[in-house]
Amino acid sequence: MQVLGVDVGGSAIKAALVDIESGTIQGASVEIPTPRPATPRAVAGEVAELVSALDWQGRVGIGFPAVIRGGVVSTAANIDSSWIGINAVELFGNAIPGECVVLNDADAAGLAEMRFGAGQEQDETVLVLTLGTGIGSALFHRQHLFPNLELGSLPLKGGSAEKYAAASVRMQEDLSWQEWGGRLSLFLGLVERLLSPEMIIIGGGVSQRSDDFFSYLQTRARLVPAHLRNNAGIVGAACHAGILDP
Repeated sequence: MQVLGVDVGGSAIKAALVDIESGTIQGASVEIPTPRPATPRAVAGEVAELVSALDWQGRVGIGFPAVIRGGVVSTAANIDSSWIGINAVELFGNAIPGECVVLNDADAAGLAEMRFGAGQEQDETVLVLTLGTGIGSALFHRQHLFPNLELGSLPLKGGSAEKYAAASVRMQEDLSWQEWGGRLSLFLGLVERLLSPEMIIIGGGVSQRSDDFFSYLQTRARLVPAHLRNNAGIVGAACHAGILDP
């Protein structure tokens, strides 16, 4: 069964058809920059363009960078503040031809990693982190998701953790892998004190460079790179839409 997965990120919006039985991308994916400002109307318009480009009429799963409760956006750390209070399911549903399901983007990535990636058959407490424009987080215990965790908003060094240790900060401040690894270790230490996970999966585009910075990270938990890397959000969103009624 194929479902279209969409991953709305702080810097880009990506979409692809996904075989939800195998968790594999089918055919080519499409990607466009996230509009600036990332207002509801602008983002919905770009998502509609991607759906049209893939000539898709069926169900769509959308991973979105915010807390989502009952389809309604509750936070706006890496998108325009005008999203708060918007019913994202209704907005995207009116912009595209098929039914849609909307969930937190890190939750989508985490679901994919737990089903098809590094978290398969792990019944312990597993934390999935997506490092990109911000820091996304998804927590699982015995394969059950605790949604909308948003650990990137934790206070750290006078601001939010993601403003101090996200992958985008490394590039913006031209940090070495060792310097950035030190920052990320501070965040991981804070998270471990709060949640005590047995495994931490590092995802996002930077996961493919794990050899460059894993040696600088200090954790009690087992630390592993995501298997699905930057496709996890697309795969997880599609699979979530494929098994749930919108």
